[in-house]
Amino acid sequence: MGLTVCDVIGRYLFNSPIKGASELTEILLCAVIFVGLGAVSLAEDHVTVDLLTEKMPLAVQPLRQAVTGVLSGAILVVISWRLWIYADQIGGYGGSTTNLSIPIAPLGYFCAICAFIGGVITAFLPLERFIKRLKQ
Repeated sequence: MGLTVCDVIGRYLFNSPIKGASELTEILLCAVIFVGLGAVSLAEDHVTVDLLTEKMPLAVQPLRQAVTGVLSGAILVVISWRLWIYADQIGGYGGSTTNLSIPIAPLGYFCAICAFIGGVITAFLPLERFIKRLKQ
């Protein structure tokens, strides 16, 4: 946010924008989103829609949460795998940003790792809670 504010001030007041500000903003936004994914997964604060689930019996809820957690986690792991492959492709041809020539592949690997961690957390927490409930 600070970078964008400084860029806008420089652009409109001094007619001198920050070189590569849009590239840096895109990179930072991507990094913040994927770092936040792990935090959201850990807090179990994913966006949910409960049109049908609130009408289900309470006894079914732990199983439903475990199944949706495992499925959501699996989807995040698949996204992580595809991000890794895409980062490999970008790294193979030396892809970088236009103005600042920042390599893009490391960001792809970072996002893949964050998505994998988020996927594991997303699958593990509701499954662990379900297994503990079964043991009671």
